[in-house]
Amino acid sequence: MKQGSQQVIEVQNLHKAYGATIAVDDMSFAVNQGEIFGIIGPNGAGKTTTIESLIGLRKPDRGQVRVLGLDPQRQSRELGQRIGSQLQQAALPERIKVWETLSLYASFYERTVAWEPLLVEWGLEEKRNTAFGKLSGGQQQRLFITLALLNDPQIVFMDELTTGLDPQARQATWDLMRGIRDKGKTVVLITHFMDEVEALADRVAIIDHGRLVALDRPQRLVSQLDSDTKLHFTLQNGFNVGLLDDLPDVTAVSQRDRQVTVQGTGALLANVATTLAQHNAVPTDLRMEQANLEDVFLALTGRRIRN
Repeated sequence: MKQGSQQVIEVQNLHKAYGATIAVDDMSFAVNQGEIFGIIGPNGAGKTTTIESLIGLRKPDRGQVRVLGLDPQRQSRELGQRIGSQLQQAALPERIKVWETLSLYASFYERTVAWEPLLVEWGLEEKRNTAFGKLSGGQQQRLFITLALLNDPQIVFMDELTTGLDPQARQATWDLMRGIRDKGKTVVLITHFMDEVEALADRVAIIDHGRLVALDRPQRLVSQLDSDTKLHFTLQNGFNVGLLDDLPDVTAVSQRDRQVTVQGTGALLANVATTLAQHNAVPTDLRMEQANLEDVFLALTGRRIRN
């Protein structure tokens, strides 16, 4: 993300309720041009309602929303030509073929990119003559993504981007999202997958019960936690684990049989590794456990995102 980038989305005091249920509670934030902006939170947190308000599918009860300088309610047609969206609840007729879908959607826009290269890029070239109902869940998801990119949008909204994708396809999709961002476009990524946001987002908004509880770079949010790093490893008999207690940055050491856990901060890994090497102790199954966005969410809300 370029510093000082133009704001392409501006939200002020967005509020939306359904009867007695408040879905979005006076939310304010801005999104910059050329960044991947993550929105995370558990199911029912208000993520989808927020995005539907941004693209004009949902009318807020109050507040102001501007996307590319446009009002999504009053200027929805113009806005629709300049943004793309892949929504979680999207559906297509069972019998429509992949190529027919792309050709039909291309007719909706004043300006489009060639859709044949999109089929190649998203691994659907061999499925061009396949009916939508015959596609796997992951293939259907990739088709919706190609539809979101068909009009070469300035902003693309991705709601649960990699749901239904296998690990290899998920990694490939992440790379393609970075490529979209590197072209100067803006990606708004709505998800409950913390690792996805940590891997992709330049900034992330954490939403819970319709409220914005944090907004910053993922790494900065994690670094603000007062949380120790933990090292887990296995040692052969003969090493005095008590030697690790007095090392700089070590706050706690525990051992169960041959399984050792060392907890601390700063240069913990380097200090422990040096001491083990000095005593010819070779650790196996070494694993380092650090704080992540899941821990940030737990600290801010008192519950895990999947609860």
